[in-house]
Amino acid sequence: EVQLVESGGGMVQPGGSLRLSCVASGFTFNTYDMSWVRQAPGKGPEWVSFINTDGGRTYYADSVKGRFTISRDNAKSTLYLQMNSLKAEDTALYYCARRKQWATGSYANPYEYDYWGQGTQVTVSS
Repeated sequence: EVQLVESGGGMVQPGGSLRLSCVASGFTFNTYDMSWVRQAPGKGPEWVSFINTDGGRTYYADSVKGRFTISRDNAKSTLYLQMNSLKAEDTALYYCARRKQWATGSYANPYEYDYWGQGTQVTVSS
């Protein structure tokens, strides 16, 4: 059974930092591209960042570029998102998502992902 379990969310003041983790199981982690996707209350899912199987390619939404860093440890089947200089508009439920094995569409399209975790809440507030 495929499982993705996120952790590391919490409440932080503007300008603060958090590191999210996503532990994967039930599949061969190092053969799948992964992304972080977030969803704010009342809004649709927003793709945040992508990483390919070996970590050699990473992409970021313009809204987080320069502040967030995605990484992965394939030996630990774990995906990370380091979030710095957090802003109130980063408040959302953050999901890790597994990209479909033979996906050909845009990595920024949430419909290209077949498994999602339960999410971890990030709240940025003073």
